[in-house]
Amino acid sequence: MGKGDATLQIKSGWLTAARTVRTENCEPRPVGIVPQLLVIHNISLPPGQFGDSSIERFFTNTLDWDEHPFFAEIRDVKVSAHLLIRRDGELVQFVSFDDRAWHAGLSCYGGRENCNDFSIGIELEGTDSLPYTNAQYHALRAVTRALLQTYPSMSRDHIAGHSDIAPGRKTDPGPAFDWSRYLQDLESPAQKESAP
Repeated sequence: MGKGDATLQIKSGWLTAARTVRTENCEPRPVGIVPQLLVIHNISLPPGQFGDSSIERFFTNTLDWDEHPFFAEIRDVKVSAHLLIRRDGELVQFVSFDDRAWHAGLSCYGGRENCNDFSIGIELEGTDSLPYTNAQYHALRAVTRALLQTYPSMSRDHIAGHSDIAPGRKTDPGPAFDWSRYLQDLESPAQKESAP
């Protein structure tokens, strides 16, 4: 990203700093439901490979299924996330944060099922076992702080991994994701900014 957290703004559900790639794999949230949970995922297509347009094409239903043998396994899957954070920190937004993306699947958080209804899903380009990049942690911190500022119903205490809301079915963001670093980074800038 190359800029401080303060430069990230959300207008009408869209990050002004993100590249927009709209998908049809979304819908309005149920009436009266607002974002309350942030879910961290990872994705790479094909698995373990980074940097091409496969994720964007998958989320927009334009992936060439014959391009790679693995793609046959996901041929009939229609999913999306609100946001993708690439290895270099680039932000790509597919769905307005005000709408319901299809990222969580069968899921439960705090006794509430269907997490897609009340959550925002962020995909990190990566795998469970490969360390995420500094640029990704920086971008994720900046995005998270912008979300917490924009949506008062969200809080630092309601951030989960996909594995937390779909245990036994999903493993991401995996052991490679440094939760301590992320949460400490999330706290640190606010403390510094509030210091005299």
